[in-house]
Amino acid sequence: MTDIERRLVAIASAARIEPATVLPRFRLFLDVLAADPTAPTTVTAPAAAVEAHIADSCDGLALDVVRDARAVADIGAGAGFPGLVLAACLPDAQVALVESVGKKCEFMGRLIAATGLSNALPVHARAEAWPAGIGAHDVVTARALAPLTALVEYAAPLLRDGGHLVAWKGARDATEDADGAAAAAATGLELVEVRAVPPRPGADQRHLHVFRKIAPTPERYPRREGMARKRPITAS
Repeated sequence: MTDIERRLVAIASAARIEPATVLPRFRLFLDVLAADPTAPTTVTAPAAAVEAHIADSCDGLALDVVRDARAVADIGAGAGFPGLVLAACLPDAQVALVESVGKKCEFMGRLIAATGLSNALPVHARAEAWPAGIGAHDVVTARALAPLTALVEYAAPLLRDGGHLVAWKGARDATEDADGAAAAAATGLELVEVRAVPPRPGADQRHLHVFRKIAPTPERYPRREGMARKRPITAS
């Protein structure tokens, strides 16, 4: 067993996933990232990608709301993380990989084909312009996509009542946190937890921000494309 494979086993075990069920796909994720020059991420070397993509994605499995989800939308999915890792670990969940850039969707399609995942599907759309996704998801995930206020506005319409947004973020920022809370109040969500992620190489200030949908999202959301970032909901 290689050092990379030993690290993958440790990641799966820490996430309470049987390593034998996911190791082949995790290894293929890393192989395709390293071999495909069109991979839409700057982190492609296996030793770095195992931390930045596999371990970081598996952090979400510490949350029961993620483990119990049956319909997940990973918005701004990019190269497919965390969505593809969650699909590999949660075979009973259907994972929509929502991405506005067609070439990124094509790359995710190649990863899906290489790994044989049957429960993940790229969706070529912007999160705020995807009517088929409205009210259809137990969990919406987002990583390295946008400030919290925009993530909340994107996610709220896609969630079922009682569903959760899980946002992967770095170091805490008081202004961003306050703006995220303001957006949550406007869209029918509430913050229920900010969980610090145990540090590892290259990631010593990671947090999972968890919001729950407690009320219907007003019909004016989502606003038209781009407005969540151009005119964000703020606390001031």
